[in-house]
Amino acid sequence: QVQLVESGGGLVQAGGSLRLSCAASGSIFSINPMGWYRQAPGKQRELVATITSSGSTNYGDSVKGRFTISRDNAKNTVYLQMNSLKPEDTAVYYCNAVRYFGKKTDYWGQGTQVTVSS
Repeated sequence: QVQLVESGGGLVQAGGSLRLSCAASGSIFSINPMGWYRQAPGKQRELVATITSSGSTNYGDSVKGRFTISRDNAKNTVYLQMNSLKPEDTAVYYCNAVRYFGKKTDYWGQGTQVTVSS
């Protein structure tokens, strides 16, 4: 099993910044990629950003140019730097890790609330 522990959420004014962290532990072999998804009330969960162990990144269209994902492989930790936050960024942010080992397995963190006030 893989455990993902998120931190760094909170309340921020529009235009502000937050940094989320997600630390992975447990059976973390072959975990790749890691990333962030978010879910706002009444909406489906959507991609925020993913990053592979080699540093290749992928971003959702709504966050490109504002959010930056990074990864410390030695610490098994992924970060999400969120700048120029907007009220529509308000959501629960979930850390995700994927293992491809014969089959695809998704692991999820418990989620951290990000609220952006206007």
